[in-house]
Amino acid sequence: MQPYIFPYIGYFQLINAVDKFIFYDDVNFIKRGWINRNRILLNGKDTLVTIPLIKASQNKLINEISLFSDEKMKENLISKIENAYKKAPYYDEVISLIRKIINADISNIGNYAANSIISVSNYLEINTKFYFSSIQSPESKGMYKADRLIHICKKFGEDQYINTIGGQELYTKKYFDNNQIDLSFIKTLDFEYKQFNHQFIPFLSVIDVLMFNSKNNTKEMLTKYQLV
Repeated sequence: MQPYIFPYIGYFQLINAVDKFIFYDDVNFIKRGWINRNRILLNGKDTLVTIPLIKASQNKLINEISLFSDEKMKENLISKIENAYKKAPYYDEVISLIRKIINADISNIGNYAANSIISVSNYLEINTKFYFSSIQSPESKGMYKADRLIHICKKFGEDQYINTIGGQELYTKKYFDNNQIDLSFIKTLDFEYKQFNHQFIPFLSVIDVLMFNSKNNTKEMLTKYQLV
């Protein structure tokens, strides 16, 4: 998967479902995607928070793009999250984690986003091992999409690959099966939790989940999926 900044709970369900997770950091950056932005709950509405980048372009790879970051940018982002969730039940134990992630001294958006994911995974005690396609499998760059995934699976000695439910539009089980790889798709089940007294808004950043749910309850949410 491409590294996203503070992704939604389904991303972490995928991490929890596998033994090895590969950050696809040497593929093209997607503008207006989720690599450098996500949604939080602010005043009862879903609100975008964005990490500014330097000359971001879909003609560049994710790991070629740097953050336009300074202390003021990070302070403003932290302040926005603090104002949004300062009355949330688990604010005190979660905000220190969020501050540490945002203040990380990392200049590359791929590594910065990946660090947000790894840090939250560690907090939730997920034992999955993380890798980067640019480091572990640079020779596969440029391969056809499905063929690259199959190549990486075989390089790691694995015969099962799990993709997001959206991958059903891109990949067929038969093609993977013909290459001795069992392909499954993960589907997040419907669930809700209390967001102050507002109507529930699903699929916000994991920040929202952590602010309103205990660690144990969040770990329980990681299991609310189906493999299809």
